[in-house]
Amino acid sequence: MPNSRSRPRRGAGNGSGAAGRDELVSRSLQSAEHCLSAQDFGTAYAHYLLVLSLAPELKDDVKETFQYTLLKWAEELDALSRTQDLLGCYEQALELFPDDEVICNSMGEHLFRMGFRDEAAGYFHKAVKLNPDFSDAKENFYRVANWLVERWHFIMLNDTKRNMIYNAAIQKAVCSDSRVSLVVTETVDAGLFGEGIVESLIHAWEHLLLQPKTKGENGNCNKYGKVIPASAVIYGMAVECAEIRRHHRVGLKDIVGIHLPKNVKFQSPAFSYIDNEETVEPYTTEKMSRVPGGYLALTECFEIMKVDFNNLQELKSLATKKPDSITIPVIKEGTLDAVVVWFVLQLDDEHSLSTSPSEETCWEQAVYPVQDLPDYWMKPGDHVTMEVSCQDCYLRIQSISVLSLEQEMEVTKSFTKDTDLLSSGNEAELCSALANLQTSKPDAGEQICVLESTEIALLNNIPYHEGFKMAMKKVFSSLTPEKLCQVMDPHCEDNEMSSGTGRQNTVQSTSEPLYVLDVSEGFSILPIIAGTLGWVKPYSSVEKDQHRIALDLISEANHFPKETLEFWLRHVEDESAVLQRPKSDKLWSIIILDVIEPSGLIQQEIMEKAAISRCLLQSGGKIFPQYVLMFGLLVESQTLVEENAVQGLERTLGLNIAPFINQFQVPIRVFLDLSSLPCIPLSKPVELLRLDLMTPYLNTSNREVKVHICKSGQVTAIPFWYHMYLDEEIRLDTSSEASHWKQAAVVLDTPIQVEMGEELVLSVEHHKSNVSITVKQ
Repeated sequence: MPNSRSRPRRGAGNGSGAAGRDELVSRSLQSAEHCLSAQDFGTAYAHYLLVLSLAPELKDDVKETFQYTLLKWAEELDALSRTQDLLGCYEQALELFPDDEVICNSMGEHLFRMGFRDEAAGYFHKAVKLNPDFSDAKENFYRVANWLVERWHFIMLNDTKRNMIYNAAIQKAVCSDSRVSLVVTETVDAGLFGEGIVESLIHAWEHLLLQPKTKGENGNCNKYGKVIPASAVIYGMAVECAEIRRHHRVGLKDIVGIHLPKNVKFQSPAFSYIDNEETVEPYTTEKMSRVPGGYLALTECFEIMKVDFNNLQELKSLATKKPDSITIPVIKEGTLDAVVVWFVLQLDDEHSLSTSPSEETCWEQAVYPVQDLPDYWMKPGDHVTMEVSCQDCYLRIQSISVLSLEQEMEVTKSFTKDTDLLSSGNEAELCSALANLQTSKPDAGEQICVLESTEIALLNNIPYHEGFKMAMKKVFSSLTPEKLCQVMDPHCEDNEMSSGTGRQNTVQSTSEPLYVLDVSEGFSILPIIAGTLGWVKPYSSVEKDQHRIALDLISEANHFPKETLEFWLRHVEDESAVLQRPKSDKLWSIIILDVIEPSGLIQQEIMEKAAISRCLLQSGGKIFPQYVLMFGLLVESQTLVEENAVQGLERTLGLNIAPFINQFQVPIRVFLDLSSLPCIPLSKPVELLRLDLMTPYLNTSNREVKVHICKSGQVTAIPFWYHMYLDEEIRLDTSSEASHWKQAAVVLDTPIQVEMGEELVLSVEHHKSNVSITVKQ
């Protein structure tokens, strides 16, 4: 009989061997408990391993304590970067407890932090299967599923037109069961070449396919090789689009009094110079028909390139061909923000598919943001020039510039000075000369600072920086009103307070500065703004060297003493313990936390960080934001339904694909733009949840919210967003037009029919950083 007691009896009558084993097990248990009380988790873990290897019947008795010991020991190993030891401990633990959802989930969390997303997803998925009510594992699986299976897979499989046209072309081409007479592929992305279709088809023609049929040649179709799609034509259009501009170009020279110097060049990842050796995806993607604020076409649609997928030599020449110069006339006045690209796939001589912005299709369009021009304004009579090529598996559009009529005349005059006539053979050289006129490259003294698109949008978010500046002023004034009276005087702020001399005169009468810690994610100038507000010692937590150099240059341009801005990660040994005192005898006046991810979700472990932060604040100090209100509304949106899961069999030509890919279905859709989401609101916005970082007793773990139905329809989703209160008066709205945050939505498994005048009750639960919203039936 298995022994159910936590400590086996000594001398249980099983002989001297059994008695000795029981004695060793008992002592090891005592030692493990002693080590736990001393927080010696590594030794305690070793004792538990010995106990469980000698007495596996004790598994149920020590399971919870073993879990706790493992997790604490794993944290120490992680902090010491002992990766192999950490993974070894989990492997030992899973051998003992293969069906333990807590251990599986924790193993997945460590793997995810190490960058092993595929492996992490497997452990999260197993944990959810073992315990479907395990909220931590569900949230982890949803997050990693969003990384592993992008939502466009569902949209693509729900695209009936795409599936039917491909199916028709395949049925027409297939004459027999030969696998070498036909290759069907759709390894195309928004920029056509980004998934490697050229390289894979070169290999197919060289090693798998029969020779292609020559023009005019007749014969049995299975004697010749053929590719579907047969060819493609790539098109482009220059556009004005404020939404693309604010995510890819810093359009400000001054941010609430902080001057951005010319020697700091901000670029988005979608921009790279033509001589850049790195293989970087040179475009972003947008559903242009749904881009917030819309767009304006500044040129006619123009042809960029044709490619014949049934011509091996043409495919081979694409990668080595020199860039082609293209010059396009401008038809409308506006700001050049991007070149938008799409294509038409010619599957055969009868069937074709277009990814144009005007088409209802699963594809987005490729967007090449325009950056680093002296002037982006253009008008009819001007021209847009660019160079196009297919390099490193990507369609590259580079050296984009605007040429006015006056500039063209000057260059043409200079170009033809030594020639009697401009022959047609010299047109390419003229285009190149025109393009070089406005194509700039970084000077030796410039600092290139590459920012994510959300970081650029944040820099362009004026209400965000104005709100923080006002809130910080109020905190500083309340802490030392007699020292910082000049800070609150609007007449002296821009003159004295923005200069190093004015700052020093203001703070000479105080001996200790006020300490500010910014631990928000990514690039932030909030510490520099704090440094302009008095005798303040601001600390930035940026990690990348290029970001630190850029902040140093911005500080220098704003006449900061060199020692004003500190980089906090240089002062802490363990980055995971970034929330610490600035000095052993000093506390923070302000701690800035990132509460909301750019995707629209609450940051993980934010309440735990807030709890630590409250212990590190001086009397009267504040956490920013102080509290957050979560809002939502009920909508009917077929778009969200189709983006979230494959629908039935009809859309996928009767193939039963849904059960397989829908394993990666997640109940929350992220990175949404509610302003342009196709949906019908069925209720007004309601407050769903309050997260208070300064006064946690105001938080509730669950609540019920009554929602009044103002329009009849089917509830398919619950979009949500946040109001972040820096204090009771200063609020930031994550759904505003200027917001760098996106929004998210809970998508219901089954739509709910509602009638106007009814009420629906939502159950909102908050556990750690995970929020779940369900409809009570």
